[in-house]
Amino acid sequence: VQLQASGGGLVQTGGSLRLSCVASGRTFSANVMGWFRQAPGKEREFVATISPSASINNYADFVKGRFTISRDNAKNTMYLQMNSLKPEDTAIYYCAASSEWTTVVARYDYWGQGTLVTVSS
Repeated sequence: VQLQASGGGLVQTGGSLRLSCVASGRTFSANVMGWFRQAPGKEREFVATISPSASINNYADFVKGRFTISRDNAKNTMYLQMNSLKPEDTAIYYCAASSEWTTVVARYDYWGQGTLVTVSS
């Protein structure tokens, strides 16, 4: 699986962005998909994950109520709608695929290149 993330940019505090992750290959619909982020000087951290059928999702506490993960298996695409953005959300956001239902970075087998989100105060 090859993943391509896009949609990052510069936004003011309180603004919104929608990230997309397009996957190549036939196995997209069979994979758990996740979003992670890495801020400068910090470790990569879990943001959200969604099951293959999109029936189940899971969020990090710091994004609950603000971010929404979704996927369209017909388009091999996953999304992250980010609302009420805060300066502390500034990071490179990565999409990833796993064969397991997990939030652990190391359990994700495939990664996109990342897209930069910058939230100005």
